[in-house]
Amino acid sequence: MNQAGQRGFWIDLIKFLCLSGLLIWLLVRGTEQLGYYWQWYRVPRLVGEFLDGRFIAGPLLQGLAVTLKITGLSLVLATLFGLTAAILRLSNSFLGRALARIYLETIRNTPLLVQLFFIYFVVAPVFELGRFTSAVLALSLFEGAYASEIFRSGIVSIERGQWEAASSLGMNGVETYRYVILPQAIRRIVPPLTSQSIALIKDSALVSTIAVYDLSMRAQAIIAETYLVFEVWFVVAAIYLLFTLSLSGAVHFLQRYMRIANS
Repeated sequence: MNQAGQRGFWIDLIKFLCLSGLLIWLLVRGTEQLGYYWQWYRVPRLVGEFLDGRFIAGPLLQGLAVTLKITGLSLVLATLFGLTAAILRLSNSFLGRALARIYLETIRNTPLLVQLFFIYFVVAPVFELGRFTSAVLALSLFEGAYASEIFRSGIVSIERGQWEAASSLGMNGVETYRYVILPQAIRRIVPPLTSQSIALIKDSALVSTIAVYDLSMRAQAIIAETYLVFEVWFVVAAIYLLFTLSLSGAVHFLQRYMRIANS
């Protein structure tokens, strides 16, 4: 790193420390005005503790496990819904395009919370779905609608010559998508798909409204019992931040690996 780069690094570091100090000062002053008494010593056992040489997960980690499960299943289903809707929109079938358009416009123009309540209170009793399944279905449909546009933009960005080359080789529509179009499109849409995945992680907090004991619901239960409002929510925010940063880092590593493999 040259001298100008080192100078810029230290300037950015000083700015970050000053901003962090300002935020901490505002936080301390605000809690002082509220008369709040910090009790951080009670927080570690809420995350987990060692008993007889064995680690026992606390309620926050138990809630995180549910959040991870919901997020993982919803991400897989949202990908399937999004890819299917994108292909239908690009198909020659009028019915397929109409169904995809109705799905996209309905989902993207109504709040996720309303959709969650509709599926849980209206659809779930008909098909005998539980809270967990209702939550996964609502998140998958919601995020799939946004992922659909990402997939569609990636597909239409592929040059027309690629389609013609696949056709000249005698490939049908399924083979063209599988072997030619999607492998190229996925490389281009990894960044926006990552952003949508992070949004899914944060949106999953809404499942607590239908009494799914995810991380947010566990936090609310702990606060109702202990009154550790700020401590618990700060820990929950840190857990979400760590989770999303880990996902971003993993995708960044994957992108570098793909660039190296293609070079």
